[in-house]
Amino acid sequence: MPVIEPIEGEPAAVADGPEGPILVVADYHAGIEGRFRREGVEAESHAAERRERLTSLLDRVDPVQVLFLGDLGDHIGQPDGAELEELMELEHRLRDREVHLVPGNHDGMLGDAIDVTVTPGTGVRIGDLGFAHGHTWPDPSVLDVSVLALGHEHPCVRLEDEVGGSRVERVWLRGDGDPAPFEEHYDADIDGPDEIVVFPAFNELVGGTWVNVPGQEFLAPFLPAAAPTAQAYLLDGTRLGQYDSI
Repeated sequence: MPVIEPIEGEPAAVADGPEGPILVVADYHAGIEGRFRREGVEAESHAAERRERLTSLLDRVDPVQVLFLGDLGDHIGQPDGAELEELMELEHRLRDREVHLVPGNHDGMLGDAIDVTVTPGTGVRIGDLGFAHGHTWPDPSVLDVSVLALGHEHPCVRLEDEVGGSRVERVWLRGDGDPAPFEEHYDADIDGPDEIVVFPAFNELVGGTWVNVPGQEFLAPFLPAAAPTAQAYLLDGTRLGQYDSI
């Protein structure tokens, strides 16, 4: 059965593609520092560090394809300025690879700015794997799969120590898929997905949904109902348990 395997220590995964390994990254958010500056927050650019982290994964995995699972860019409209420069440099680094973008809510006009194959916004199926950003309902054809990969959520957990200190860590969410919310939405029988994998954000500056904190709501319209018993895993692979009981 095709799998999507997280890369230990990294917010990225390798998927079994028909032609070979696919490097999958969610929520890159190129140029996010520009948004911070527009909001009055001074932020030094981390564009070079993001590129180097991605380049190191290319060397490590040697994928036949790179798939961005939504929000490759940060500006909802046409990218420009430092964000466009970052995207063009990233395009140059990836020039020898097949690159696909499953568009997210921040990728409205990105396909017009750089050379990337843009899939439908409702997701894409590759073999027995489905990929969707998660900001909208995936197409039923993307749901009839062994594993459905999602971004958008930026899942995190807040961990507390014995003396009251706390820290926030990015996590993976993985669990059996429940077709009930999809069947209700489409008013049709839906087969699968057997498993749902929610990716941590590649960009550590974006914040996220603290999935183990009461009152925090998921962003995707079908979560957590579609994966009610999802387990949370740290980037190093440590299993923390069911997301809402940590």
